[in-house]
Amino acid sequence: MSQRALEFVGRSKRDLEKFPEEVQELVAFALLEAMDGHKHQDAEPLRGFGGAGVLAVHDSFRTDTYRVIYTIDFPGMVYVLHAFKKKSTRGDETPRPDMELIRQRYKSAREIHARRERT
Repeated sequence: MSQRALEFVGRSKRDLEKFPEEVQELVAFALLEAMDGHKHQDAEPLRGFGGAGVLAVHDSFRTDTYRVIYTIDFPGMVYVLHAFKKKSTRGDETPRPDMELIRQRYKSAREIHARRERT
């Protein structure tokens, strides 16, 4: 199996670069595993996308929780859709504005991938 390429959608790379270094290291390892066709032990399917093609990896640092959402739904690619510090106090649920942004960026990733396939 050949390695998948990695692409960041929207501001996801810029947002990830603001995370603590320890969190960035865990996320980098999870993304490398995804690029190699494997699933990181801390990666979980994101509810609301009807399958295991959109994954969330999260890490806690001090009192904050950080999440990175990526998709492996497109052949040969890993698209990072969103990176954010979780602000919600309602358990594991991803806040609605973040879910809307993830859906929007997923649609953008689909369009980017379609253009890539045509060339």
